[in-house]
Amino acid sequence: MTDRPPLAVLSGVRVLSFTQFLLGPSGVQFLADLGADVVKIEPPGGRLRERNWSGANLYLNGVSAFFLAAHRNQRSLTLDLKHPEGQEIARRLVERADVLVQNFRPGVMTRLGLDWEQARAINPRLIYVSASGYGEKSPYRDRPGQDLLMQAISGLASISGRAGQPPTAVGTAAIDQHGASLLAVGVLAALLERARTGQGLHVEVSMLRAALDLQIEIATYVLNGARLEKSATPLASTFHPPPYGLYETSDGYLALSMSPLAALRDALDLPALEPYTTVRWPFESREEVARLIEPVIRTRSTAEWLEHLLPRGIWAAPVLTLPETFADPAVQAAEPVEEIDHPVAGRVRLLRFPLELSSGRATIRRPPPMPGEHTEEILRQCGYADDAIRRLRDASVV
Repeated sequence: MTDRPPLAVLSGVRVLSFTQFLLGPSGVQFLADLGADVVKIEPPGGRLRERNWSGANLYLNGVSAFFLAAHRNQRSLTLDLKHPEGQEIARRLVERADVLVQNFRPGVMTRLGLDWEQARAINPRLIYVSASGYGEKSPYRDRPGQDLLMQAISGLASISGRAGQPPTAVGTAAIDQHGASLLAVGVLAALLERARTGQGLHVEVSMLRAALDLQIEIATYVLNGARLEKSATPLASTFHPPPYGLYETSDGYLALSMSPLAALRDALDLPALEPYTTVRWPFESREEVARLIEPVIRTRSTAEWLEHLLPRGIWAAPVLTLPETFADPAVQAAEPVEEIDHPVAGRVRLLRFPLELSSGRATIRRPPPMPGEHTEEILRQCGYADDAIRRLRDASVV
C-alpha cells in the first residue's frame, strides 16, 4: 500500500457521461480515477443496459459485474431524456460542465437536442466527445459498433492463430478498452487546448480507428509492401523472427521472445540451430527454426525451462491463466486490484487505474453507484429546490 494522497489531477473538472456498453463508460472511468467529478446519466427505473447484462452471467447479489467494472468514482443521475423537462435538466447540466462524453449511435444526440452544435451553443467552453463504431461521417455510421465486429472488419481477427486455422478473435474486449484509453487521451489534450484558447473542442473517437491503431506495427508493414503469412508452427505472429512464439512444455506452455539464436543454441544445447546463427534475425528461416525448437521445449516443464533459460539471458515467460496471473508475485507487487464494499454487491475486487503518478494514488473514492443514487444531490447543485425535485420524481422525469 501507499501513504500518497488520492489522485486529484482532474479535481474540479465536471464530466457528463451519456455513455453505454464498455468503451464510453471505461473511458469516463479513467477521468473519474484522475479526480474528475463524473455524473452518469441513465434512464429511470434501473433500465440501463450495463446493469442488466454481465459476462459469464455474473451478478454479485444481483449487481452486474459488468457494471461494476466501469463505473467506480462516479455519481448517478436518472433522467428521462425523451421528456421535455428531462432535456431541460440536461441542458442545465451542460451549462456547468467541462466535458460531455457520449457514445450513442450517430444522430441520437441530435434528436435529443444535445449534439455538438447545440451543446456548444449552450456552453462555448464545453469539450464534447463523440465515440462511435465507425465515425460520424462513415458510410457504416448506422451499423452496430461492437468489439467482435470491429475485430472482424479491421483485420485483427485474421492475424492470430496458426496457418490453416480459422480467424481467431482476441479473448477480451481489446478494442473497447484501447478506444477508452484514446478517449481519455483526447479529453486531456482538449483540456490543455482549451486552457490556451478558452474555447471548447469536439473530440471524435471511433472503434474502427482504435482497432487499426492496435495494429500499428503490422499495418505499417502491410501498407509498405510486406507479404505476411501465418505459420503452422508455434510462432505467434506473422512478422517477428524466430523463436517468437508459444511452445508446449511437458506441463504447459512457454513464451519465447526474440533472443539471438546463438544464445538459444547454447541454452538449449541444440547444435542444429548453428546454420541459422550467421544471421542475427533470420526471418526467412523462422519456420525451420521453430520446428527444431518445438520438440526440445516439450522435454521439460515450464518451471524447469524458466530456471534454465532466464539466467542465460533468454527472453522467456510462462503462459499463465488469469487466476495464475493474479497469484504471480510480479502482479501482486504491482497492486492492480483494490477491494471495496458495495452497499448491495458486498465485497468486490476491481482493477485499479493503470497509471501511477507521484502526486497521488488513484483510489476508489466512490463505489459504482446504484441507479439514480445521486439524483437529488446533483439536481440541488443545478439549482432545483426540494419541491421541484419531488415533482420531477412524481412525473418520472428522474
